[in-house]
Amino acid sequence: MVQRADINSVLSEIRTLRTQMMQNQRVEQDQSIRGRVDAPRPVQETQETPSFSDMLGKAVNNVNELQGQTGELRTAYEMGDPNVDITRVMIAAQKSSVSFEALTQVRNRVVRAYEDIMNMPI
Repeated sequence: MVQRADINSVLSEIRTLRTQMMQNQRVEQDQSIRGRVDAPRPVQETQETPSFSDMLGKAVNNVNELQGQTGELRTAYEMGDPNVDITRVMIAAQKSSVSFEALTQVRNRVVRAYEDIMNMPI
C-alpha cells in the first residue's frame, strides 16, 4: 500500500504542475493578445491590384511554360535520358493538361459573360 500512496502523490503533483502550466499559458496568450490589440498598427502600403488582362496573361504564360516543360521531358524520355522516368513525364503531362483545361474554361466563361453583356437591352 505504500507504493500506491507514492503513485497517487506523484499523480497529484503532475496534475498540479499541469494546471499551473495551463494557467501560465493562458496568461501568456492573454498578454500576447493584448499586445496585438493595444499595439499601434503598422502602416500598410497600398498594393496595386493587377488588372484582369495581366492575370490572364500570366495564366496563359504559365500554361505555356508547363506545356514546354512537358514537351522537353517527353523528348528527353524518348531520347533515352536516364534521369527522366515515365512517371515524371506522365505527371507533367497531366499538369499541363489540367492547366490548359482550366484556362479553356476561364476563356469560355469570359466569352459567355461578354456575350451576355452585349445582348443586354439598353
